[in-house]
Amino acid sequence: MSDFLSAYSIQNWLESCPQGYLENTEFGHAPGEHEPELLLGNKIIHEETIRTTVQLVVGERCALAASSGLINAAPDEASKRFLATQTLDEARHVEIFTHRLYDLGVRKDQLEDVIKQYANKNLVSFAQVLLEKVDKKDFVAGVVGQNIVLEGMAFSVFEMMYAMNETMNAKFAHTLSGTIADERRHVGFGENRIGSLIKEFPEKRAEVERMQRDMSYFMLAAFADAFRNNRAAEEFDRINADHKVPAQQWQGRELTAMKPEEIEGVLADTVLKEFKVRLGRIGLQYQTPVQP
Repeated sequence: MSDFLSAYSIQNWLESCPQGYLENTEFGHAPGEHEPELLLGNKIIHEETIRTTVQLVVGERCALAASSGLINAAPDEASKRFLATQTLDEARHVEIFTHRLYDLGVRKDQLEDVIKQYANKNLVSFAQVLLEKVDKKDFVAGVVGQNIVLEGMAFSVFEMMYAMNETMNAKFAHTLSGTIADERRHVGFGENRIGSLIKEFPEKRAEVERMQRDMSYFMLAAFADAFRNNRAAEEFDRINADHKVPAQQWQGRELTAMKPEEIEGVLADTVLKEFKVRLGRIGLQYQTPVQP
């Protein structure tokens, strides 16, 4: 338990996060960085970027509600303190992605209407499955849903988006790099803490595995909505060709050479494989969701 206390202490969080990779940043990126004019000046890409950023806000609002809601459900003080740091991480994520919407031209008085307009219904359902467990103070299911499923999905999505933006949008890529570092720490906590609790409460396995299956279904449905109805794909291809953008590599594949449905497949496969590995480490059997 001493290693757990050290790795997930508030002191360690201070040294690695606000005093580490976030030092000298504002809203997650370097001061003075801006969204590129190519994005702001193209109506189709601009709207798709707002839509995508709204999904990030929706996901992070869920993560904020879950991590804060689990603090008082935690069975030990070390977990409570870690979840307190995670709550601040998630609040920061909500803030930085919300601020990106403002940078994209969304007015503050429009924010909630824009989120309501663009929020993916399957992502909202994904969040509801998790938050039902949190509302019941179900710590084991809540942490698996939050720190393994939600954070595991976010980790892969952010890595893919980082690869897509590293060359053309340094501001957003820098914003994503800090969230990736946060998610890595959150996933690590989920694996390290829940494994022992699953052994202590084996009767929780079936219920938690059903939750994973349901959340995975809504995740895959949200991916399908995002990639199969992406009106901006052709615009991105044209801009990449016109500006001779270097190949964007992720998971050993060249993203700029792939169709949206191919990227969807790689992302879904990557996330689900990670789920299998991480769930196996904590003593749970991955449940295959129905394909949307």
